[in-house]
Amino acid sequence: MPLHQCLFILWLIALVLGLATTANATTTISQRFKEAPQFYNSPDCPSISSIEFELDEGEEHIFCSDEAVHVAMTLDSAYIRGSMAAILSVLQHSSCPQNIAFHFVASAKANASLLRATISTSFPYLKFRVHPFDDSSVSGLISTSIRSALDCPLNYARSYLANLLPLCVRRVVYLDSDLVLVDDIAKLAATDLGNSSVLAAPEYCNANFTSYFTPTFWSSHALSLTFANRKACYFNTGVMVIDLDRWRAGDYTTKIEEWMELQKRMRIYELGSLPPFLLVFAGNIAPVDHRWNQHGLGGDNFRGLCRDLHPGPVSLLHWSGKGKPWARLDANRPCPLDALWAPYDLLHTPFALD
Repeated sequence: MPLHQCLFILWLIALVLGLATTANATTTISQRFKEAPQFYNSPDCPSISSIEFELDEGEEHIFCSDEAVHVAMTLDSAYIRGSMAAILSVLQHSSCPQNIAFHFVASAKANASLLRATISTSFPYLKFRVHPFDDSSVSGLISTSIRSALDCPLNYARSYLANLLPLCVRRVVYLDSDLVLVDDIAKLAATDLGNSSVLAAPEYCNANFTSYFTPTFWSSHALSLTFANRKACYFNTGVMVIDLDRWRAGDYTTKIEEWMELQKRMRIYELGSLPPFLLVFAGNIAPVDHRWNQHGLGGDNFRGLCRDLHPGPVSLLHWSGKGKPWARLDANRPCPLDALWAPYDLLHTPFALD
């Protein structure tokens, strides 16, 4: 074989190996973020000291305290900018910010040290833990949906919080990364779940509930009976208050997985991780005022067009949908409401003044 052909083949091998290495590389975060101000408790905040659980050496009381507000969020390099803004908004509007424990869920393949360092640099006093999520535990159950971003295994981590968080955590507020709060999260965390509800979320009974499932689902007599004797309404899973004790007792992760397994055999829905939640919980959740999830600000799942707020007061702004405020701001094509997200953006730009 001529020398130039040998060299070309060697170059191709090196290129392929380089691409493979890049594909398997650990998390990288190219963005730099500013340090956020430190926030302090008001005088009437409860003191977190004595607890009923035995802690590991070095573990802080707050991570097993019922007095704390436990917040769960996923964390990855793609949405880290949104996550930083969400964290800042939670702290800034909390009357007891030092009593908030953050539980971040990250892919087990991610560089957890880098994620911790990124959070700690902007929030040196934040009380948080990073919990690894094994993508393989759910990747085999995921069916393709109408938007590729919805197919990320980490998008399904909310179904596994009861397994990922310490057993001593009884209640948690789950938040997506594309939102900001403008009210005290303790009010949301204190939502009354009644005697039996596993989770609470704002319901939207005016939405066309049947559209979340395929004709295959509704044409099956057995499947359509799923919602019999239930006043099933759409709810957005980006903001939820979850009783983890009740979740664990009812083994709701398995119930969700069973619907995902059925979806692999016959297509009964189109939208990622939402429909299994609706199948298991719709009609049986505790209500939350709509002010706690002004969702859809990212537009639909196809074009991400600008949208207005729903009528009524606002405690939480949620850019669910295709359009994200940081991307539209960077592209110099913001929607009017993106200006409400911008004050929480901690991105360190070359022209920022410290």
